[in-house]
Parts: sequence; C-alpha cells; structure tokens
Amino acid sequence: MRNTYLKELYAIAKADRNVLSLVSDNGMIVYDDFRRDMPDQYLNFGISEGHMVTAAAGMASCGKIPFAYTIGSFLAYRSYEFIRLDVCLQKLNVKIVGIGAGVTYGYLGPTHHSTEDIAILRCIPNLILLSPATPKETKRMVRYAYETNGPVYIRLGNNLPDELYSPEQKIIPGKISVLKEGKDIALFATGEILYQAMEAAKRLEQQGIHAAVISVHTLKPLDVEGIKKIAGKYSLLCSIEEHSVAGGLGSMISEVLTTFGLGNRLIRIGLGDCFASGYGTQKQVLSANQLDADGIYQKLFQLYEREDF
Repeated sequence: MRNTYLKELYAIAKADRNVLSLVSDNGMIVYDDFRRDMPDQYLNFGISEGHMVTAAAGMASCGKIPFAYTIGSFLAYRSYEFIRLDVCLQKLNVKIVGIGAGVTYGYLGPTHHSTEDIAILRCIPNLILLSPATPKETKRMVRYAYETNGPVYIRLGNNLPDELYSPEQKIIPGKISVLKEGKDIALFATGEILYQAMEAAKRLEQQGIHAAVISVHTLKPLDVEGIKKIAGKYSLLCSIEEHSVAGGLGSMISEVLTTFGLGNRLIRIGLGDCFASGYGTQKQVLSANQLDADGIYQKLFQLYEREDF
C-alpha cells in the first residue's frame, strides 16, 4: 500500500511541479527516489505533525497541492484541530495521508494504532475520506485525490498484499465495489481487513453459506444508493473494520438503514469500547482481537448455527 502510494505520487509529482510531498520525520528511505529527483518538491517537517498540516494549508492557499504524509494516529489525533480549522474550514486543496491504518503498527501498541480516525474525521465538513484496501484501489484513490480540488484524507495500511480485483474491473471513487457475489449475507469491509473478509467468506462457503464481499473504499461521500441496493438483496448485512465499531463503517451503514427505514439486520465486527489488545505483528494483533479471517468466520458461522438471525 505504501509503495503503491509512493509510486503513484512520484508519477503525479513528476508531471506537475505544484504537487509537493510533505513528511513528518519518516519515510527517509522510502522517499529516496522522490528526494533525489524532485528535491524542491519534498519537505521534511520533523516530528511536528500539526505544523506540517498548517504549512500545507498555507501552500495550498498559494496554488500548491501538498500531500502531507505520516503515521495516521499522529495525523488524525494530534493534528485534528489543524485539519479542522486550517484545512477544512478554508476548503483548501490539501491531501492528508495517514499510513498504518488500524493495527498495522501492532508491535508499537495503541499509541500507534489508527482505530478511531474514521469516527473523528468523518464529522468534519468538506473532508473526503478514502480507505483503499488493495494496490489497485490505492493507485486509483491517490489519483482521485489529486484530481479533486479540496481536502482529502487517505487512510493507508503498510502492507502490499496480492490484488483482489480482476484486471478488467473498474474502481469508481464514491461507489462501492462488489468483489464477490453471494446470496445469504453481504459483508462490507473497508481497508486492508477486506482480505480477512474475503478469506472468511471462502470458509463460510465451505459450510454452504454464500457471502457477498463489498469493498467500501470511499467512506465519505458514502455510496448511500449502493448500500440501499445491497440491502434490497440481502436481509442480513455485516460490517467489518479494523476500527472501532462506534463511529466507523458499521455506524455509517446503520445510519443508512435507519434513515431510509430499511429492516435489515446488521452485524458489526470491529473493536468494541476498547483499545486493541496485544502486541506483535498486524496479523497477531488481529487474531488477538478476533478480527482475523478465523475470528470473523467464527462469529458469523456461530450466528448461523444459533439461527437467531
């Protein structure tokens, strides 16, 4: 995900000298090509995330297109006031890129987890929220952010997993993507946990439960009509996120269901009213919090076994 982002940003910046790459004392090695070939378009602000966001706002007011990049937890939480007032209130053309979505930095613990960022950022007016899962989604969302005149937040994981999209399948910003068809339940996922959802769906299918899998790569504006269409086909829905269930994807889908008086049951899988427990790799922390493929599968299969849906 990070490498895909950097390659696409490099290509964009190479073609447009107004595009600037801002970092906060990170990515020194991964940005080597950018710094070597476009030194005038690269600025390192040190461990000063709020300053970086405010400076990005100033640059945007002068016609530049800054991409401010650092660990997501420091951008979303530490720089919240600057994102809200300096960027979004002014509707400035700043792209805020948070790396390490969810529990990607599992070995560093909750200080580095981005498990509430969707909830706190989605309520800020004028801010688009993008949460790609695959390399193809990442490339498309970075290009879309560049083409959009206004504030954008891109939520990235660190890993570069295999592609889930077929070569011919298109990704349309603002529209959900159906990656697997089903008939019994629809699984909505955002970000890299989409891979866990796909694996869980394969295991459910072995038990005769056919699950559709939908990627919600654009969280704001949310594809309300797309969700309503899926709700019309499946009585049982499930949201899956590497994030708190309060205020995240599950809350967004719940709001659609209640706003339009839809009677679907929604199962929300994510973190409860807690920080993620455990330390280790992303895979280990997901497993410790029952958010890996096995945990998702067990929750859904047990629900079917009880027949209480």
